[in-house]
Amino acid sequence: MGRIKGTFQLLTKSLLRAVLRFPVTVLCLVAAEILICYLISLHSTPPLITQKLIFTFLVGAVLSMATQFALERFDHIKKFYFLIYGLAILLTAGYFLILWPAPEISAEIGIRTFVAVFAMICAVLWFPSYKGKTDFNKVALIHFKSVFTSLLYAAVLSAGVAAIIAAIDILLFKINNDTYSYAMSVIWVLFATIYYLSLLPVFSSEEEYVVAVMQRAEKYPKFLEILISYIAIPLVTAYTMVLFAYFIKILVTMHWPSGQLGPMVLAYSAAGLLIFVLSSLLENRFATAYHKIFPKVLIPVVIMQLISVGIRLNAYGVTESRYYVVLFRIFSITVGILLSVKPLIRNSIIALLAAGFAIFSIIPPVDAFTVSRNSQIGRVETILQSEGILKGGKLTPKENASEKTRIEITNILSYLNSRSSLKYIKWLPKDFNIYEDMQKTFGFEPAYPSYGGNPGKYYNASVDTNMPVNISGYDISVLINSDRYSKDTGSNINFKVRNIDYQLSVKRINNEDARISIKNTAGTELIGTGLYEFVKGFSSTGNLEKNIMPPEKMTLDVTKNGYKLRIVFQYLSVTSGTGTDDGADYSALVMFGAP
Repeated sequence: MGRIKGTFQLLTKSLLRAVLRFPVTVLCLVAAEILICYLISLHSTPPLITQKLIFTFLVGAVLSMATQFALERFDHIKKFYFLIYGLAILLTAGYFLILWPAPEISAEIGIRTFVAVFAMICAVLWFPSYKGKTDFNKVALIHFKSVFTSLLYAAVLSAGVAAIIAAIDILLFKINNDTYSYAMSVIWVLFATIYYLSLLPVFSSEEEYVVAVMQRAEKYPKFLEILISYIAIPLVTAYTMVLFAYFIKILVTMHWPSGQLGPMVLAYSAAGLLIFVLSSLLENRFATAYHKIFPKVLIPVVIMQLISVGIRLNAYGVTESRYYVVLFRIFSITVGILLSVKPLIRNSIIALLAAGFAIFSIIPPVDAFTVSRNSQIGRVETILQSEGILKGGKLTPKENASEKTRIEITNILSYLNSRSSLKYIKWLPKDFNIYEDMQKTFGFEPAYPSYGGNPGKYYNASVDTNMPVNISGYDISVLINSDRYSKDTGSNINFKVRNIDYQLSVKRINNEDARISIKNTAGTELIGTGLYEFVKGFSSTGNLEKNIMPPEKMTLDVTKNGYKLRIVFQYLSVTSGTGTDDGADYSALVMFGAP
């Protein structure tokens, strides 16, 4: 019992020290956790302002963590402690002001934020090793061990707390299901992060107690040595041999891969560099050989993959994913060259270069989003000009455009639409809707590739607009859209019927399905339905580029307790299989009738 009490007291002291050492970080985490709990309690689409605040507090937490490590490393700025932390807070507030006018938390915002956070984490790793003050390899090892330990503790704690809640719910009294979510968010957002911070020593301190803590923290665990030396390194070696065999096959057949090589080499490079850093403190023959060989092997592997990416860029233009693949390849080649010259001494350059490349990728006009947008707009203009549809900045609809042109134009515009980038195309009408205006703008409906030998892979249907729609017995109608690529998980529309307030909710469930429901002022669903079950019932009948269907075939009716919901699909697109574009897009007229 005394040992348990002592362990608990030690854990409490460690967490308290972390709170005192990283006060702003902990405050940001607490604020983010409060908002997360608020979102859990809503059971509906979260307010946009709440999402923006959560993003802001999480960025503030990482930024203030980096600030603390900078203050600990550079003695001459410690006297400006409050000024520097004030600057960090101002930068966090500036990030929020950037988010403020955004109509949604888009993919662009998410990626930019992730990349900025990644750059700050790289700075956290690099600061202690600046000018050799602390061995970078030891810093990386300590962070790795701290992350692993905190995740393990959080996982065990989560399992235990979940079991206790379940036992109380089954044996004693009923517990709200949200209790699980509240508990897990507290454990993973607060406990895991603060405990991770508590395991990090003050790297540049010369105090006797701190030096002793540092010496304990930098000890290489025996299990990790075995894992890295005798499992991870041989696996990377075998993977390298497979890659080289594949490259020999490419050179013999002169048939370059169509895209599957990118993720494989990306994972290989990332894992290889991580293992390189973690094994840098080891002196066995496996680690020593790996230090000498891997940087030199990495260079030709990455060059071959760059050639493959170059072929795809020439054919399909730049997208965000291809941009980051190319950027990571350039980073890998640069690191490979530097590590080949001085393998262990320059390991800290990995973190510094990673931060630099990350920042580069989010600064206009060379950022991933601007470059990708301009590339795809250039592609669509070239295709339209070659087809005679775009001349002198003006569109001339062409009904008999080639199938390849129709498919390419649809794919590019869908890509730009999913990133809210259609507004940057000057010759496109301002109110252009890809699901409704393709015919009158370009002369043809959206077109998609047919997948031979795989019936039902793609299905596209539009309602026959020349036929009337029965609206008898319904009080209101609303046109809604739900896009598989959109990061906006849903929308709400408030309305009144006979002086009673209702809310129409459109919630994206996943890439395939969306749910439409009508709720009362208390947020209780009165009537609702998913869309995919209805759609897949008749989309499986064919593999068509275009289907014009009568309204009755495109209508889904639902009734419940006197409430009526009628959904008349105006347009739908379903792609099934295993690709990244799998999912469904919907445009529908929703009608509601109250009892």
